Parts: sequence; structure tokens; C-alpha cells
Amino acid sequence: MADSPAPPDVPPRGRLSRWWRAELAALLEIVALCGLVVTQPLLDVTGRSPDFFLFYGAGPVEVLLLVAAFTVPLPLLVWAVGAFTRPVGPAVRAAVHTVSVGLLLAALAIQVGKHLLPWRGPTLVLVSLLVGTVGAYAHRRWRAAGQLLRIASVGPLVFVLLFVFASPASAVVLPAGRGSGPGAANGAASHPPVVILVLDELPLVSLLGDDGRVDASRFPNFAALAGGSTWYRNATGVSGWTPYALPAMLTGRYPSSARAPHYSQYPDNLFTALGGTYDLRVQESISQLCPPSLCAERTAPASGGLPELLRESAGLLRQIALPVDVPDDPESSYREATRQEAQIEEQEEQPGPTDPRFGWGALDANQPARFTRFLADLRPADKPTLHFLHLLMPHTPWSYLPSGIRYDSPPGVPNDGDGWVELARERHLLQLGYTDRLIGETLRTLRETGLYDDALVVVTADHGLSFTPGVQGRGRAAIDRSPGEVAWVPLFVKEPGQRDGRVDDRNWEHVDLLPTIADRAGVEVPWPVEGLVAPGARRERSEKRFHDQPTFPLLLPGDTFADVISGAARPALRAPPSPELVGRRVAELSVSDDRTGVSVTDRAAFDDVDPAGGRLPALVCGTVPASVRTGARIAVAVNGRIGAVVPVVDPDKRGRRFGALLSDESLFVPGANRLELFLVSDGQTLHRLHL
Repeated sequence: MADSPAPPDVPPRGRLSRWWRAELAALLEIVALCGLVVTQPLLDVTGRSPDFFLFYGAGPVEVLLLVAAFTVPLPLLVWAVGAFTRPVGPAVRAAVHTVSVGLLLAALAIQVGKHLLPWRGPTLVLVSLLVGTVGAYAHRRWRAAGQLLRIASVGPLVFVLLFVFASPASAVVLPAGRGSGPGAANGAASHPPVVILVLDELPLVSLLGDDGRVDASRFPNFAALAGGSTWYRNATGVSGWTPYALPAMLTGRYPSSARAPHYSQYPDNLFTALGGTYDLRVQESISQLCPPSLCAERTAPASGGLPELLRESAGLLRQIALPVDVPDDPESSYREATRQEAQIEEQEEQPGPTDPRFGWGALDANQPARFTRFLADLRPADKPTLHFLHLLMPHTPWSYLPSGIRYDSPPGVPNDGDGWVELARERHLLQLGYTDRLIGETLRTLRETGLYDDALVVVTADHGLSFTPGVQGRGRAAIDRSPGEVAWVPLFVKEPGQRDGRVDDRNWEHVDLLPTIADRAGVEVPWPVEGLVAPGARRERSEKRFHDQPTFPLLLPGDTFADVISGAARPALRAPPSPELVGRRVAELSVSDDRTGVSVTDRAAFDDVDPAGGRLPALVCGTVPASVRTGARIAVAVNGRIGAVVPVVDPDKRGRRFGALLSDESLFVPGANRLELFLVSDGQTLHRLHL
């Protein structure tokens, strides 16, 4: 009996085989291009930033799932869109595939163009689309182009293998390694409680007044700490990057290679040294130096698991793919989760603060979650205890006013450039004011629990930050031009039983931290260290060793210390214009209407303000027409009172020409608030702008 004819929409066996070969070839070509556009840049950035995974508490499983998400879904999706058009006809399928190849080539051209070409924005997009069009034509015209792409389809596998086995982040995927074991306790020594608070991105000059002392009017709790401890004024970090700086502090050794801040890479560290003698209460942020055997209940500063990693990775990819210069740095996403976000219930037995200026009761939901846990652990114990907290304060993003009120920042607000660097430092100092309140809470809790007198208390920062115009940040240019801001950091060490403050100007480098703490804790360090024990040994050299890269140490001039103390190391920033107008009521001044329009980012935030909820629309950014000259002054008023006067500057990448921080919380009332902006002419005449 003859076989029944196949339905017309089912191809014969030979045609089906050719169909699958064609689709496999198309899939391999898409895999190759997606690997270059997505997999390689994302694995490159995150592979060089193991702190990205450590900050979000990712283990090996989450990291591998994220790698799979970088590699598999997109090429399958792009291929499937084309494959579904196959029944329409081979010509349509080929056209869809060619368009897909062209668009992926254009996306790749944008990334390459940002490295090789001076063009940005629409110009770079047009050039990249042209490149994609030419590439798509070549792919359609010449068979060799497709063959080359199919060979390149092994690329994603190579990228994944390099990430897993050769990148600094491999330590998170394949943790391994042994250290020297715990340090031996010195039987003749006591083992006092040890409390260590490491702050982040805090230059010493930010704390100082004109007299070279801690500015007690602005930072009273830091001043109180200095008044009862030994202040090592000439202390410097050893790197401007936390993944290098923090391990150096906790191992006593200078950075020597690009390694993850992970216990498998630094098995000999403060926690393993004290672990045999001390109970460890450790709160890390972008590191995991305390091994699980000693810190089994490590709490990640950010939660959310794989969904959070995917969300932040999508943000990284957006930064990489945009046709403008946006730093593709995972660190920009690091922010301390608040107590409310972490859903930590209030500690009923925790006494309230004595500082009447601190709205703790109303704003405790804004308190960093890990700081809440840190305070809760500060209790006497039968066994010697190490209390350690690395707190990302006053680190960016800046979002706190000194009281604990938070404010939102529009995306992409510049930190450098005329007008913007002044705003950045103002925001930094206000967040430092909130950090000062956290220091006060720490000291209060230590005293009320009875730990303060007996404990060794260390408060310091891993590195500083430059606000010098043109080199804002912590990069090599900032180190070269403003080492006093980047390298010099606060360091206060309160010895057990110490009551009076002392100043020690020895050449302290942060590799001295581990041996000094181990000496006071009565524990011998069982591995060779490069740091010195203070206050005993002293360095003969005055220069400072600092690592922009682990294998290339710099020697910073020691006389920079004198500039730090004298104030000469402070950034030379413009004073705010017309400070006499701030706080004045608009009704007291001469006002005229101006037809000039002004736009404000997130203007609607003023329509329903809830100060009791812990947030205010305190940062006002916007733009004015080109007819308003650069250097003109804009006064920002809320509810009839001027909160800030700022200059008009050249447009940033988003067209904004001014940014004002309204730090006076009394400007705001619950409910609707009236926002007004004025041009300020000579004298005190205001010209109302139209929102």
C-alpha cells in the first residue's frame, strides 16, 4: 500500500534536515554576537569586581545562575523571534535574521566606538547604525561572514570559563584556601572587648575646621571621640579602592595582586587571628573575609538574591550600552539598606538617644540596617568579643541629611564640573553629619551597656575622596593632584581605660591596624606582616605607600600631612552665591515677574510631602533656557522662604543647568508645598521664573 502524502505544511525529511541546519547556523551566529554585546562586557565588569557579588550576598549558585542569565536567554530569544517567521517563508526568515545581525552589530559598534571615537550621543548612534547596516549587508552577501560568526560562537563559553576560573570573582564561585590558623592567645595578656567601626570614603579634611582640629560645631560626636582617644592624625589608607584597602587593613600586608576581598584569597586576617580567642560579631559590606566557620550568621547588606543581582546587572548593561560616557562601575549601586527595608523590628530594650537634635524616634526606619544589628550586639559577654562593622557611610550615593531624613537624587546628577562639584561636596558633608550622629549612638550605647571603659574602640575609614574640580573621585588623577583628600583618613583608637585624648602624628599606614589591634587584644599574629605596632615601632621614611593598582605602589610625599592639617589640602571650591538671601522670606524682597520658563525634575514630589515618613524632596535639579547666561544666580524658595541660591552652569549630559540642596528641613510642611524659583539680579531683586 502506498504511503499517504505528507501534509503540505510538513517538509519532507531532507528539507527538514536542511531547516534544522539553517536554524542551528542562525542560532550560532546570534550566540556569537550576543556574547560580544552582552556576555563579555558584563562578565568583564563583574569579574573585575568581586565586591559586586559580596555586597549582594551572592554565593556560588547565585553567581553561576547570573552567568547563565548573561549567556543563554538573550540569544535564544532573538533566535526564536526569527525562527517563528520560518513558516511564512525563507525570504522573510532570512530578512529577520539579517536585521537581527545588523542590530547586534550596531550595539557592538556603540561599545567599541565609545573606546575608539570621540563622538557620543546621536552621532555615535548614527555611525553605529551605519556600521550595523554594512555588516548586515556583508553577512547577507558573503558566506564567509556567517562562517566567521559561527566559529566565534565558542566565545561565550570562553568568556564564562575565564570568569569562573581566572577572574578575581572566581574566588566567590570556587572558594578555597587555608590560612595559618588562629593566632595564639598570650596567656599573660588580657583580652578586652574590641569594637571596630570602619567607615567608607571619608577624607580626614572633611572633618577638620580652620584650626586643624575636628570641627566640633558640625561634628560634635567625632570631636568627642577625639577628646577621649588617641587620634593618629597622620594616618593613611593604602588604596583608594575598598577591595584592596580593606584586606590590607585586616591582614597587615600591602596589596600585591588583584584578588577578591574573600576569605579564600586572604585566609590570614583579623578574624582568623582572633577567632580562636574571641567570639566574632562581624558585619561586612563588600567583603567576606570572615570565613563561614567563624561567622556562620553573616548578614548581607543587601538582600533580594538573584532578582536583585539581575536588576543591578541590567543597570550595568544599560550603562555599557548607552552611547554616552557613563561609568560602568558596580560600586555605584552600593547603598546601605535601611532598617525599614530590611524589616528589622525596633529593639524595645534599646534606650533612646540623649541628643535632642536627632530625630531618632521618628527616623529610626531610615537607620542603616547593619548599624542597627551592630548596636544590638554591643552588650557585655562572658567570652571576649570582637564587634566589627564596615559601614558604607558617608559613601555615595549621598541621600541623608544630618537628622536622618533621606532625599532622592535624580539619575545621573554629575559630581564634577562647575557648580556640580560644590553640590557634591555639600551633599557629602551633610551625609557626614548623619554619620556623626551614628558615631554618637555608638558611643552612647557603649557607655550605657558598660562596654566603653573596658573596650578597645577603633573608628577609621578605608580611604578618602577628592572634591578637587576636574579630578573628583578616587582615580589616579585624583591621587596625583589631591593626595591629601584621597589618602589621609581619620583614625581614632581608644585604649581600654583611656579617658583623655591624645594626638599622635607618627607615620601610620593602614597595614598597621591589624598588628596594633592584635597586640592590644593579647593575640599573636601567626603570619608575617608588613605593618607596625603602634605606639611602639615607627617608620623611618616619611613618604606614604599607596596603591592605585596592587602591583604598582606609589610613594606620596609625607609633607602632604602638613597641608591636610593646615587646610591647604581642602578643595578650592567656589563659595555659594548670595548666602545672605538664604533663609529670607520672599515677601521681604523686591519681586518681579519674568517670562522665562524653568523646568524642575520631579516637580510633583512637592505636591504631597510627608516629613514624618522620613523623606523630603530636598534636592532640586532642573534647567533654564539658553538665554539665561551661565553664572546667573537662581534662588529656590519653598513655602515663601529661600532655601538655597545656586549658579546656573553649562548643561550636563541630561540638559540640567542647576542643582540646589534644601538642607533646612523647616522649609517643608506636610501636604502640598509651594516651590518657586527666581533669577537674582544685582542687589536683592528677584525675578520670578515660570515653572
